[in-house]
Amino acid sequence: MSSNSPAELKFDIGHVLFIDIVGYSKLLLAEQSNQMQTLREIVRGTEQFKKAEAEGKLLRLPTGDGGALVFRNSLEAPVLCALEISKALKSYPELKVRMGIHSGPVNEITDLNEQANIAGVGINMAQRVMDCGDAGHILLSKRVADDLEHYPQWRSHLSDLGECEVKHGTRVSVVNLYTDDAGNCAAPQKFSKQTAAVTPTDSVHRRHSKFSLIAGAALVFATVIAVGWWTNWPHKNVAGNRNAGEGAAGLSTPATPNSQVLGGARPFIPEKSIAVLPFDNLSRDPDNAYFCEGVQDEILTRLAKVADLKVISRTSTQHFKSSPENLPQIAQQLGVANILEGNVQKSNDQVRVNVQLINAQTDAHLWADIYDRKLTDLFAVESEIAKSIADTLQAKLTGSEKAAMSKRPTEDPEAYQLYLKGRFFWNKRTGADLKRAIDYFNQAISKDPNYALAYSGLADSYLLLSVYGADSPRNSIPQAKAAAKKALELDNALPEAHASWGRILAGYDFAFDQAIAEFERAIELNPNYATARHWFSNTALVARGDFDRAIAEGKRSVELDPLSMINHADLGNTYFYARRYDEAVSATRKAIEIEPRSHIAHYDLGEIFQKMGQLDAALDEYKKAVELDDDPQALALLGQAYARAGKRNEAEQILAHLIEEGKTRYVSAYNLALMYLGLGEKEHALDALERAYSEGAGNDIYCIRVDPMLDELRGNPRFEALAEKIVPAREFHASMMTNE
Repeated sequence: MSSNSPAELKFDIGHVLFIDIVGYSKLLLAEQSNQMQTLREIVRGTEQFKKAEAEGKLLRLPTGDGGALVFRNSLEAPVLCALEISKALKSYPELKVRMGIHSGPVNEITDLNEQANIAGVGINMAQRVMDCGDAGHILLSKRVADDLEHYPQWRSHLSDLGECEVKHGTRVSVVNLYTDDAGNCAAPQKFSKQTAAVTPTDSVHRRHSKFSLIAGAALVFATVIAVGWWTNWPHKNVAGNRNAGEGAAGLSTPATPNSQVLGGARPFIPEKSIAVLPFDNLSRDPDNAYFCEGVQDEILTRLAKVADLKVISRTSTQHFKSSPENLPQIAQQLGVANILEGNVQKSNDQVRVNVQLINAQTDAHLWADIYDRKLTDLFAVESEIAKSIADTLQAKLTGSEKAAMSKRPTEDPEAYQLYLKGRFFWNKRTGADLKRAIDYFNQAISKDPNYALAYSGLADSYLLLSVYGADSPRNSIPQAKAAAKKALELDNALPEAHASWGRILAGYDFAFDQAIAEFERAIELNPNYATARHWFSNTALVARGDFDRAIAEGKRSVELDPLSMINHADLGNTYFYARRYDEAVSATRKAIEIEPRSHIAHYDLGEIFQKMGQLDAALDEYKKAVELDDDPQALALLGQAYARAGKRNEAEQILAHLIEEGKTRYVSAYNLALMYLGLGEKEHALDALERAYSEGAGNDIYCIRVDPMLDELRGNPRFEALAEKIVPAREFHASMMTNE
């Protein structure tokens, strides 16, 4: 580890021994005092405690009803200390103590006033492991047991207990440690409903771990305020691992999408697959959240360029927190075998990045490291991390992939930070946030006029403005084109820019051959770029009726971004265009499971129900969409459904409202066409579609050949003439579509 880190940054991997007096709160005050004093004397009297303290490898904060000891000298130190404590406690049968051991990140951030914030998942997990036990138990996390098995003398003393449910409904894998004269060989009460206790000779499935090679690092001797320990220590408090709103030590389990999102038979999970979870922001400035997201995103982006790896998109990983306790469940939801977790601490021009690569199936550490660098070296760090992960997973790298992973997008660190802020707001996907993103991307470009990624971000922002009702395509798309072209001029090997250009060509210029070439190039450069596959599926391929390939690409986008609402919704939309309505319902329902408040998914489902002849069910979905958002398309779909249900007055009121609203905000003429069709006014509907074409509303009409909502116009000469302008018959896979 580098020695040039800022004085106030104190973060490392610690071997944590958590100790608790069972039933402490029920004791009389005098009994509490006596038992705590006895426990202190026992702990201080152990050889491991005295040795670590003498070597300057242990700090102690002796108050409360227990505590956490964090060792840096060896993995065995907390284990040996726990055994010593357990043996000594046999002379004090009234003193009921349980212990838990885990190796993981702990951190201490000291400010100028010598005050410290203490946190870390290593401490949190040790407490959780301990919570699974009863009096006398010495429980280890599965990770510690995996690493400890490298020492032959311990193998006969490890008994795998399996999973234990702890706070917030999460589960941890624990192993019982006991000898003839220490520990508790009985199964803890929390496992009473399971089978009989496993004997020490039973095998414990393990993998070799590289984690122990770096675990002898600096220590923190800490606690968790949530259980009321060490409360009298001056100047100490427990800091959250994430932003305000989570538990004091980041222990809260995030609301995760319904497990049925990926329901059905368990899919095959390739060994060379990985998800990069959100990195914790350990900096005191919460505004640095964007910086942490940027580091995570850069590592993910570099990994995604390796064709031999399956890398999950950031959209899906953002549903989870860093260092979660239910890794196997998360990995199953994301369809990966491995998880990268970590945290970032930024102070002035210094940055510290800590990462751990974990096999989620075995809970074994595969690789971990800590990087202390100047901010200007951050790109090199991200590249090193990505290469180390690829090597650890034995991924094959081509020369071009190695070069892509090492590329520095800009030499200006300030421009890079502005770009990260731009992507931070771009990912929020609202009209207001897209405009903020545009401002940051422009600032980044002003710092570095040759920053291709910033131009790509600018193109993506302008591309989405009209989709989110923030501008008309006539105003926004020319700016998107200019930015995308500039990005490609600066870096023709930038997959994001090729995907953006493909989306523009297909959705607005109707240049489908060129669009297909751009999407294919984007996927060649980044096989894991889910957005490229998503846009490819739902624009160029759908427009030309190439449904087999469109569905294949849509499914692949969902595999790479399994918790993306829009990817599932647009896969459902592709099935809808292909008239495969049952599959369309299934995919769209998954989108709603991921994001129940998505008005887009609800009106998509309404369209499917309508074409299935279930108008009442369609009306219900359209009403939900209108309640969730004031999107003109949702209102238009509701209006045309009212008309078809015989509620003409309600429909005409909605039509009048849309026409009036179009005077002050962008309302696509396609929406008016839907209204006129519902009212039976086909000529007016054709007028509206022709107007949509002239106004550049390509995003609404590029699928004119396959859109089931326009089937009533098929065969009309005016409609066919317009369709020919958008998708010439010679380019259309007519055999792929069956009209109703």
